[in-house]
Amino acid sequence: MSLPPRTATVSRQTRETDITLTLNLDGTGKAEVNTGIGFFDHMLDGFARHGLFDLHLNVQGDLQVDCHHTIEDTGIVLGTALRQALGDKAGIVRYGSTLLPMDEALVLCAVDLGGRPYFVYDATFAGPSCGGMDTQMAREFFYAVSYAAGMNLHLKVLYGENDHHKLEGMFKAFAKALDAATRTDPRIEGVLSTKGNL
Repeated sequence: MSLPPRTATVSRQTRETDITLTLNLDGTGKAEVNTGIGFFDHMLDGFARHGLFDLHLNVQGDLQVDCHHTIEDTGIVLGTALRQALGDKAGIVRYGSTLLPMDEALVLCAVDLGGRPYFVYDATFAGPSCGGMDTQMAREFFYAVSYAAGMNLHLKVLYGENDHHKLEGMFKAFAKALDAATRTDPRIEGVLSTKGNL
């Protein structure tokens, strides 16, 4: 029995950003991403590729101010698309976690798609920016994703020296944990919850 496509297209327009995103949870890792921030594009491309999600994203943001609105609002839209693509969450495994090495850095990520947003984050960086992306914006991005998606997300950099490696490890770890959580299991009838809904 084939499942219906788990896809969503979300558009969001404010005076600060204009975003259109299409997400396919059952893709092959293809990404077409343009946020105007090269390093952020690289992170999102890695997210799609390693989570095996298809991601099409175009962002027009007020980068003349800084990168904050572009990155945070992209998180809101990605989380919204994730929630919509999951639908009623019937048959999904719900939980996923990974421990991901990125050269000298090691990142832990765990997610629960149970519908209650909560975010725990533990990461520090040597510099204020990496490739034109403010390092503190990693927290704002993942916070926005978790709350828009209604997901419990724990993200921790256990150790590392290089900011690029730590950031890339975070996006890839999130992708692998999310891929695990969104998978379906034919043994699950309805949703995996004693409540009867997620």
